[in-house]
Amino acid sequence: MQVAITSDIHNNLANLKKVLDYCADKKIRLMVCCGDLASLETLDFLNDNFSGEIFYCFGNMDDGQMKMRIFKNPSSLLPLKKGERIISPLRKGGLKEDFKNIQQSHALGRYKNTLVFKNHGETKIDEKSIAFVHYPDDAKELAESGKYDFVFYGHTHKPWEEEIGKCKILNPGNIANEIYPPTFAIWNTEDDKFKLVRVNELLQSPLLKKPACRQAGGIKGNL
Repeated sequence: MQVAITSDIHNNLANLKKVLDYCADKKIRLMVCCGDLASLETLDFLNDNFSGEIFYCFGNMDDGQMKMRIFKNPSSLLPLKKGERIISPLRKGGLKEDFKNIQQSHALGRYKNTLVFKNHGETKIDEKSIAFVHYPDDAKELAESGKYDFVFYGHTHKPWEEEIGKCKILNPGNIANEIYPPTFAIWNTEDDKFKLVRVNELLQSPLLKKPACRQAGGIKGNL
């Protein structure tokens, strides 16, 4: 199974569309987003343009309208049922990825096809325990707990990976194109290898009407 690891979109819908087109082309049906979508509009755009399941935790840029609108309007989140099978096996178009081993915990609820987590999320994918959070200090603490095989985080905008004990900790970089060039990561759960995808090297979809928010330079990070 391939899983897209993303973070720090900051309302850059042009770059986000590139990421989603890449996922569609590669038949990627699962995404982990480590925060900073920055608006409910971007969350809606993500859900409307990604056909799979999304695991999403809040970041500091989501503290405004995103949290306020979701928390003040609990009906916007569909409740989780006890023992709910979060992700079902996919068979559309001949794709035979098996999601039967994916579990979840600590979710606030479901918004469209997104499972929403307040501070950090944790789940199991192919019998591997993962956690995802926005802040690097929290990610380090989660990794040091010894509970997880992988911990994903964002906030710094810089692609990064390191080992803490038996846990791999990874930052996919940012999609916003701020401070560092935009990147995201693809995790192959069969061999646990990660690929860093550089968004500026992907073709722009002609379907998107909104331009990117802004452009910024930086140093390329490596995984």
